[in-house]
Amino acid sequence: MDPIVRVAVVLCRVLEDEIAHLAHDAPQVVHLEHLPQGLHDDPPRLRVEVQAAIDRVEANTPADVIVLGYGLCSRGTEGLRTSRCRLVMPRAHDCITLLLGSKQRYAQYVSEHPGTYWYSPGWNRHHLPPGPERHARLLADYRARFGDDNAQYLMETEQHWFHTYDRATWVDLGLTATDGDVAYSCRCANWLGWHFDQQKGSPDLLRALVTGPWDAERFLVLEPGQVARMTDDARIVEAETPEATRTP
Repeated sequence: MDPIVRVAVVLCRVLEDEIAHLAHDAPQVVHLEHLPQGLHDDPPRLRVEVQAAIDRVEANTPADVIVLGYGLCSRGTEGLRTSRCRLVMPRAHDCITLLLGSKQRYAQYVSEHPGTYWYSPGWNRHHLPPGPERHARLLADYRARFGDDNAQYLMETEQHWFHTYDRATWVDLGLTATDGDVAYSCRCANWLGWHFDQQKGSPDLLRALVTGPWDAERFLVLEPGQVARMTDDARIVEAETPEATRTP
């Protein structure tokens, strides 16, 4: 990669340790912009927050390229654009693809195990995953606000979606996770009555995202003014030039 190309990364905190590690020895990375976990739960808000971060990076850093430490994320990254930098997006539905190292590996695993809920160092640190601690915290909160009878009803409603899963899978790159982190995820699976699995992640896709080169198979590279749109094929995203920005 040409060393004069300066890179800024806008990322979800779920990936902060992994991306910080890979960026540490990459002199072309001039800025990391962290955003809170959980924005994918509200895709329109994710789009607003990430766009604001892109605008800050363009205004306040010398970056030539902005890369996104996000997948498509419930379509929350559709429509993002830059005004002067190139914008690089991984061809991924979510951050688990980035941890596993390829969209092919992710697709194969999900095809073989469709009822999988993923655990990782960043997920466990920045949100409370399904398990006994989440159950106890929510129950206490509902009891305080709505009373015991209503709390029990709300807990049953809140946890109904658990029945769509039957497997907890831990994935990490071996950077910051401890045996205790893995044991905690296993304990959650046992409490939920789910199978537990452990997958060793790969840094290949994240490393290429942070430092380049950005091949068309794994990444979408947008020119200023272009936006990403979801596809219905293995590309996941494609470039689109909105009418208002097209040159006559």
